Amino acid sequence: MRNEFIETGKIVGTHGVRGEMRVEPWCDTPADLTKYKALYLDNKGENKLKIKASRVHKNIVLITVDGVTTIEEGEKYRGKKIYIARKDLKLKKGDYLIVDLIGCEVFDADTKEKYGEITDVSRTGANDVWHIKRDDKEYLIPAIPSVVEDVDVEKCTVTITPLKGIFDDED
Repeated sequence: MRNEFIETGKIVGTHGVRGEMRVEPWCDTPADLTKYKALYLDNKGENKLKIKASRVHKNIVLITVDGVTTIEEGEKYRGKKIYIARKDLKLKKGDYLIVDLIGCEVFDADTKEKYGEITDVSRTGANDVWHIKRDDKEYLIPAIPSVVEDVDVEKCTVTITPLKGIFDDED
């Protein structure tokens, strides 16, 4: 089951004396986090932070939260993870979240053979690398268009055409 609230960053400190908080974003870009008017302190949506203002500062996001007006009030949030509501996400067609890939079963596009399931995703800069566990062995698959044929996060399946030699001993 997909989580309705997605972990998206961590409050790492304060900025200035008026309670503005520094957030380490876990998004594609820090600017992605500035689009939201509400963030949450739990994965159930029970502890809502109403965002009054947000802006990118270097590689972090600075947020001003309703009701937090001093450095001391802001410090109380240091170390807290923040979440966004899935319903607030605006994903383009064909885009998906890494958290939704974890646990997806991976199949061969031609033979329909099951290769295993995605257990992790590494961000390398050039492209993501999917970690696929099969039995007691882990395989690393580049998430590039020539390999990834289809991703269906609703059905939790991925179809690939693996590079030669990844799942066998071919040259």
